[in-house]
Amino acid sequence: MRRWGALAPGLLALGLAACAPSAPEPEAAFDLDCAQGFEAIRAQILARPGVVPAPDAPGEPYEIFNEETGRASYIFTKPEAPAHPSVFIQTATRRDGARVMEHEGCALGDPAAYDQLLAYWESLAAAR
Repeated sequence: MRRWGALAPGLLALGLAACAPSAPEPEAAFDLDCAQGFEAIRAQILARPGVVPAPDAPGEPYEIFNEETGRASYIFTKPEAPAHPSVFIQTATRRDGARVMEHEGCALGDPAAYDQLLAYWESLAAAR
């Protein structure tokens, strides 16, 4: 009986662990398809679990949403932005042991303004 008494706490913990809810599957990376258009892309991104708005940056011609995991940020131009409509996805990754930010996006408005906005975001990422 002594052996069973010593095993009881371990068996109880094992049984409780089996009843614990499993961790949710991580959401797959967003597959950007520019052909869908700005509003459809925006709606799909904002519908993803764990996507939350970043603090508002007054006066900036874009809005930012972040994944709670920190894996990606989504940048949408506002109507007053020269590059509107445009969307960027900024993803944190490691390259050669260093943390870097990668950008991909859709230039759905003025391509030159998009290039300027992309250069701006890449300069911000490089300064970190």
